[in-house]
Amino acid sequence: MTNANELRDMSEEQLELTLKEAKENLFRFHIQAQTDRLDAPSELRKHRRLVARVKTIQTERQKAAVKN
Repeated sequence: MTNANELRDMSEEQLELTLKEAKENLFRFHIQAQTDRLDAPSELRKHRRLVARVKTIQTERQKAAVKN
């Protein structure tokens, strides 16, 4: 997984792509958790936190743009 500093270095397009992939993976893991047993339940938490990190960074950028 990527940490916050790596995400901050990404462009807006890369962040959008990362967010989209993380949401898709999170959805897949939720479905898998409901139908089967997950091989690594910690993956749910990792992807949920990645989505939160990306959204936080996007919000920070939006607030900085409005402020300037």
